[in-house]
Amino acid sequence: MAREKSVDKNEILAVFLMGCLFVLIHGLSLLITTPFESAGIEPAFENPNDPMNIVYIFMIMLVFTVLILLIAKFWKKRFIQVVILGAVGYTSFYAFFLPLFHLTISMIFSEFALVAAVIAAIVLVVTLFKYPEWYVIDICGVIIGTGAIVIFGISLGILLVLILLIGLAIYDAITVYKTKHMIDLADTVMDLKLPVLLVIPKTKGYSLIKETKRLKEKLKEGEERDAFFMGLGDIVMPGILVTATYHYNINNGLPGFPMALSVMLGTLVGFAILMTFVMKGKPQAGLPCLCGGAIAGYIISSYLLFGELVGLSFSI
Repeated sequence: MAREKSVDKNEILAVFLMGCLFVLIHGLSLLITTPFESAGIEPAFENPNDPMNIVYIFMIMLVFTVLILLIAKFWKKRFIQVVILGAVGYTSFYAFFLPLFHLTISMIFSEFALVAAVIAAIVLVVTLFKYPEWYVIDICGVIIGTGAIVIFGISLGILLVLILLIGLAIYDAITVYKTKHMIDLADTVMDLKLPVLLVIPKTKGYSLIKETKRLKEKLKEGEERDAFFMGLGDIVMPGILVTATYHYNINNGLPGFPMALSVMLGTLVGFAILMTFVMKGKPQAGLPCLCGGAIAGYIISSYLLFGELVGLSFSI
């Protein structure tokens, strides 16, 4: 019989702090949703309700995942680092620029906001490249996670987001429990110290820079991990539903915050359920619980507030 893994105070604190990252990123995404639209930035898709948007997203994700795994196996991993650092710079620019732009009045100050956002994005990327410690990666994760949530949250209708979350939850479960290539992907980005995983240490003095053993090795040897790791996508994906519900409601004259808050709370319930499995020491697919909680929050609040499921429509 397998010995049950004991849970100490450090693990409980780490779980709590990871939950705080959900609240922080989702909350910031709501704060900059209006500035994003006020700045006149075009959404990722021209028609938010076109079902082909989901096809494009899944195709891009599959191709991107395969390319990263192939490059990591047969070519130089540094190429992956360059690509992801470029994406970090691009996304963080918008995350910095939009709030600054929203707060400016004259064209002069607006130009200053543009320059300031470019400088801030460059500083962020350089810091991440030169000193990729866990807290630097987490700061970058908060910034790019917030930007990504807003971009996709205003670019997709609620029904498409629901379909996306269900599809990704199934995909995540398959890649973690069956093909297990998601663990290989996690090892690759951990080796390169990139903000695709968020890190919360369980021990004082933990350093991600000094982390040399791969996740697969630790799992095989049954070695205790000194930190909790969670994919940034595990926070971003349910966060898209948070922003999408808020965006849809306020654009249709409905109260946006109550439903968005309900989706956030549902995600946190899913996170709590997920952590009961993670704290037993085995990697888990995060999206089934997290997306399930977010969707449940949407369904419950939609019926309580409006007596129906709002925002469910296709448009081609």
